[in-house]
Amino acid sequence: MILNNGFEEMNKKVTVLGGGHGCYAAAVEMAEKGHEVVLWRRDRAALQELAQAETLHIKDFQGNRSVTVGFENSQIVLKDDLQAAIAYADLVVIPLPALTHDDLAKKAAPYFKDGQVVFLPPGTFGSYVFYKAMRDAGNQAQVAFAETGTLPYLVRKHGVNQIIVSGYATRLPTGVIPSALSKHAFEVLKQAYPSVEPIEDALSGALMNAGPVIHPPLIMMNAGPLEHFETWDIHNEGTQPSIRRVTTQLDAERMQVREALGYAAPHFPLADHYNKEGEGDEWMYGRGAHGKLTDSGDWREDINLQTHRYMLEDTRLGLSLLVSVGRWAGVPTPVAAGLLSIASAVAEQDLYANGRTFENLGLAGKSRAEIQALLQEG
Repeated sequence: MILNNGFEEMNKKVTVLGGGHGCYAAAVEMAEKGHEVVLWRRDRAALQELAQAETLHIKDFQGNRSVTVGFENSQIVLKDDLQAAIAYADLVVIPLPALTHDDLAKKAAPYFKDGQVVFLPPGTFGSYVFYKAMRDAGNQAQVAFAETGTLPYLVRKHGVNQIIVSGYATRLPTGVIPSALSKHAFEVLKQAYPSVEPIEDALSGALMNAGPVIHPPLIMMNAGPLEHFETWDIHNEGTQPSIRRVTTQLDAERMQVREALGYAAPHFPLADHYNKEGEGDEWMYGRGAHGKLTDSGDWREDINLQTHRYMLEDTRLGLSLLVSVGRWAGVPTPVAAGLLSIASAVAEQDLYANGRTFENLGLAGKSRAEIQALLQEG
């Protein structure tokens, strides 16, 4: 069968790494599409508990249904052996917070093999972290590391074996390192995620990341209610016009950095995320996505401003990357830098010094030509 995108439909062996909200959603979606799926977690006890449940339930716009899970003979096969899980796969999907990347990349690095595609949704330039770890481990396999700007799902886990998906990504702008392997990468990715849209390279993909634009203003400008109330929905009552003005300016800085690096539109402006049905351009989750998110009620959270991933991932890693790439490219990012400074005071640590910056990645001293060659050829 030929898909609308021109690629021949083929079932793939897909391994999903991790046990978070997006990991369970990815495993379910891949299984429902007929792919052969392995779900890896390092937590053997959690896998045992899921295996004992025998099914993983999903609720979304299509209704309620379930897929079988177990250590064998199931739609989703559970493993805690990382080497075996990676060796199994044509496609490795890593829908984990970027906080996990450094440690996981080092552990996984020896096991990647020729022809594999590794997908990080989103990546925060994690594609480079994994690529570099593989090379540092002496592994010279030809592997395509791809990343996009958001998780493909608005999803939350409930209990041991239930997920509720309030929205699916309809557009996933995706870049690859080395970009010379993009053709092969998208031939594989399109079988799993038809909504991926090829863009220039992995850094372009990293600069599509929505989390560092959405979450830092929301948590910093809602700090009072977040610390006062038991739970607070930053996406609902926490999203007010003054905060939207800050996110708009922050997003403008992101797009200015992209333009300075020569990356082409569309830049997927965050403003489109807030469009209602029939308004504006379609964003990553489609039109009306913000309403679906707030209507679900799943994002009324207890957010600790020193430990939550919105601080340690989106702010420490995501904003620091944006600021550092801006500095390298000669583009001021005053809103991003200001938010990062305020967040550092709140978190009681220097988030830039501890961030995923070009300096910490060893890239700040490279020329544009050297960065371009690295992104293209590895």
